[in-house]
Amino acid sequence: MSGGTTPRKTWHVADEHLRAYDRGELAPPLLWSTDTHLAGCAACRARLAALTDPVALEEGWARLDAELDAPRPGPLEALLLRCGVADHTARLLAATPVLRRSWLIALTAVLVMTVAVSDTLRSADSPVLFLALAPLLPLAGVALAYGPALDPAYETAVVAPLHGFRLVLLRTVAVLATGLGINGLATLALPGYGLRALAWLLPALALTATGLALTPRLGPVLAPALTGGAWTALLLVARATRHGDTPLPQFTAAGQGTAAAVAVLATVLLFRLRDRFDLTTPRTPHPGQRHGGPS
Repeated sequence: MSGGTTPRKTWHVADEHLRAYDRGELAPPLLWSTDTHLAGCAACRARLAALTDPVALEEGWARLDAELDAPRPGPLEALLLRCGVADHTARLLAATPVLRRSWLIALTAVLVMTVAVSDTLRSADSPVLFLALAPLLPLAGVALAYGPALDPAYETAVVAPLHGFRLVLLRTVAVLATGLGINGLATLALPGYGLRALAWLLPALALTATGLALTPRLGPVLAPALTGGAWTALLLVARATRHGDTPLPQFTAAGQGTAAAVAVLATVLLFRLRDRFDLTTPRTPHPGQRHGGPS
């Protein structure tokens, strides 16, 4: 007998075990042994592939690819989906920049500092700084909620099965609910003023509705900027011309009634201009065209 080594017989998975493995019916410990063997045996993997239905295999790979490529919904999107919101609507709402954590933290920080300053100054009539700033925050949030220059999901919104005005309203309601909710919590930190600390609510609605109503003509940036600027100018003029410690006109009963009337009128105008909110992509001229005409 020669001194060479006798080749060892290699073990392979039996055919019936491969068929059971393919059907998902192979039980441990044979399942574990087969998994380990298939990882290192090309011949058995080839036998297993011959047993597998190619159509079912392709469908399985397609499902796996779709699962791996699908973006994972964030907390807000998952919450909206659980509440019954359509998936495309939930995606567009969750992509709203001002509903992200950074904006909410910044908004909360601004309100906390404003409340602290107002509480420190202890104005005799009302927390003027808080009442002046609180209506501007929802307006700024709505201004940052849509538009090609501000919305990272603008291209998705263009092709979404939504009327442009409906998308604007959806995001406006979401931003307003968030902003007004945070403003309301900040108001609770000023209990000494009672209902006077809520005098920001009607101006906030009036400013937001006015900014939206002006958007079709002035654009999503200029319209809220001018609206907020006009509010600030009115407050400065009222502060400079008031006598003693009398409340600013904007926060009296007459001023609140005026804010409510402006909110209603702006809402009516916004509804009449709803068709102008359809989202369209900018047209790119054909390379063979110049100044809109044929070459």
